[in-house]
Amino acid sequence: QVQLVESGGGLVQAGGSLRLSCAPNGNIFRFTLMSWYRQAPGKERELVAEITSGGVTNYVDSVAGRFSISRDNGKNMLYLEMKSLKPEDTAVYYCRARTVGPRYYWGQGTQVTVPS
Repeated sequence: QVQLVESGGGLVQAGGSLRLSCAPNGNIFRFTLMSWYRQAPGKERELVAEITSGGVTNYVDSVAGRFSISRDNGKNMLYLEMKSLKPEDTAVYYCRARTVGPRYYWGQGTQVTVPS
């Protein structure tokens, strides 16, 4: 059973930075695609950023240039570096991993709050 554990969320002032981490159990190499999603109150969950096993990345327009997704295969970790945070970035952030099949797995989420 795949388990993903997010960490690194918190309260940060507008313009600040945070780094989210996602730690999967087992070998990260089995995940062909890893993603960060977020869900703000009253809104649908949306894709924020994703990275393939080959390192190709994709970002939603609203975070491009401010957020950076990366995966450290040696440390078995996925990261989301967030800079210039805005109140509209407030949400619960979820890690998702895709294996061959495909099958998808979700973490439980970590809260990011940027007060206005």
